[in-house]
This record gives sequence, structure tokens and C-alpha cells, in this order.
Amino acid sequence: MKKIGIFYSFKSKKTHQQVKYIIKNLGEKLCEEVDIEDATLDDFNKFNNYIFAAPTWFDGELPNYLDEFLPMIEDQSMKDKKVAIFGGGDQKNYPENFVDGIGILAEFFEERGAKVVGFTSVKGYKFEYSRAQRGDKFTGLALDIENQAALTHERIEKWIDKIKKEFEKN
Repeated sequence: MKKIGIFYSFKSKKTHQQVKYIIKNLGEKLCEEVDIEDATLDDFNKFNNYIFAAPTWFDGELPNYLDEFLPMIEDQSMKDKKVAIFGGGDQKNYPENFVDGIGILAEFFEERGAKVVGFTSVKGYKFEYSRAQRGDKFTGLALDIENQAALTHERIEKWIDKIKKEFEKN
């Protein structure tokens, strides 16, 4: 399997903990962490397989650092590239835009020809609306450590099994 670029903000403590667990389960040799706040176009173009962290801020928005990063890559063709997305949300306090960040990124990458992998079931969550929802799936891994912290590791492990298979396919 080709090396996977994991793009996230190194300043985000919760996301950093989740990334460490992802790397532990994927294997350190397969992963390269990239601080999205300092990432360059060269950093992005080194990979064909990506994992992006997409926390949802406020009322369904991407964090500022993603808003600043995405324009840098918006003209890049992502044909033959695969992207897995995970992100945190709070289904209890923000049920009307739960993990919207995942959906926003999925749309962005698909519009550029990437294959988004790692869809997960919406079962086990209670929310009103999410841009990440397509039918009975999220376009990535939804984590709610505010209300369902005990399920985080199990959800990550199942997601890793799924994306490993997708990343291994040609």
C-alpha cells in the first residue's frame, strides 16, 4: 500500500489524539502526518491516499485552517486519488449540522475527481441534519467525543479496517 498523508491541525488536541490512534491501527510506516496549517502544494502532491480531519465548527463550518488550505488545492486534479475523512461533532448541542465538515470536504474532493472512501453508518447517532449524510451513510467517520466518547476507539478500528481495503485497491 502507498503511503497515506494524514492532514490535520497539530494544534487540535482532540484531533491529535484521534490521529495517534488511527496511526497506531494503520501502522506507523504507512502514515505521514502533515500539519495542514503549514502544508504546501508539494506536501499535498506527494500522496495518492489521504486522510483528512474535518472538525465541524460553530454552525456547520470548516475550521479557518481548512478554509485557507482548500483554495491552494482547488485547481488540482484528484483523479486516481483516494480520500478518507473523519471529523468530530456534537450531535446533542448541534443536531442540525452534525459533522457537516465531513460532508463539505467530501463534496470538495469529489468535485475534483477524488474517490471518497470510508463511508460509515448513521446508525447509533441522533441528529436532525448533516451535510455528511447520504442515505444511511456518512461520507466519512463521525466521532462525537462529547456525547459518545466510549465508542470512539471501536468506531476508529472499524473505519480503519474499511479504509485499508479501499486504499489497497488499485
